[in-house]
Amino acid sequence: MLTAEQQRIIREVLAPFAPLSIALFGSRARGDERPESDLDLLVDLGEPIDFLDLVGLEQSLSERLGLRVDLVTERAIDPKMRPFIQRDLVRIEAAA
Repeated sequence: MLTAEQQRIIREVLAPFAPLSIALFGSRARGDERPESDLDLLVDLGEPIDFLDLVGLEQSLSERLGLRVDLVTERAIDPKMRPFIQRDLVRIEAAA
């Protein structure tokens, strides 16, 4: 799971893109992460995002959190993976 500080950082970094929703999934959402586990985030940005912006967000989040971050947008989810992602989802409130 994420600390309150980690959640704050995530909201702060994503705020310029006005996310409609932010959610954690994968091992950190399930609570079975290891120290080397990445942080999987699912975001709904409403609008498409440029690939370079997405990479920049991942890098910024990784640097600020001290963890490797995999950022997935709602629009980019492979339909075959959706059930597995949704099973683990832990919502993070987007900044108001």
